[in-house]
Amino acid sequence: MGKVVMNASVSVDGFIAAENDDPGALFEWLVSGDVPLDDSGALNVSQASYDHIRPYWDQIGVTIAGRHVFDITDGWDGKPPSGIDHVVVVTHRPAPEGWDPTAPFHFVGSIEAAVTKAQELAGDRTVEVAAGDVGGQVLAAGLVDEVRMDVAPVVLGCGKRYFGSVDAQHLLEDPDVVVRGDRVLHLRYRVRR
Repeated sequence: MGKVVMNASVSVDGFIAAENDDPGALFEWLVSGDVPLDDSGALNVSQASYDHIRPYWDQIGVTIAGRHVFDITDGWDGKPPSGIDHVVVVTHRPAPEGWDPTAPFHFVGSIEAAVTKAQELAGDRTVEVAAGDVGGQVLAAGLVDEVRMDVAPVVLGCGKRYFGSVDAQHLLEDPDVVVRGDRVLHLRYRVRR
């Protein structure tokens, strides 16, 4: 079974977007380098960021996201982002009307069901959990193995928190990866058990 990793770009004050879902300059690091991160031609990062992010992206088999993220991205037009095989959407609502039932998206009603389905689909590959409310719930349930943050040098002041509404202490190990890229600091923490 692959590990479960919570991941997102985050401001230095702990936000993944403003209240209106605008990420502001959080993703500036994804277009500030000269090394193509994927085949889109849109993402160009520093060599240090590429060496850190590309191997991680290649390990991801499934992403877990909440319905809000699914809705604001228009379901990625039915194609999982960044070459990921499947997306598991945590929601209490059915798939949108007219949604292609053959698209590799799976709609489940709880975080536990999401992790179970994602691990089943991912096999020994990584299950990535989008940070925010759903990610915080998965962490609070003790289902996250690792926390990854791409810390951008921006202060948002308020907005959507990286850990969502987590209201209890959760201990992480010391960071075992610290990589400085252009306009970003990549951090990786294992969750203390």
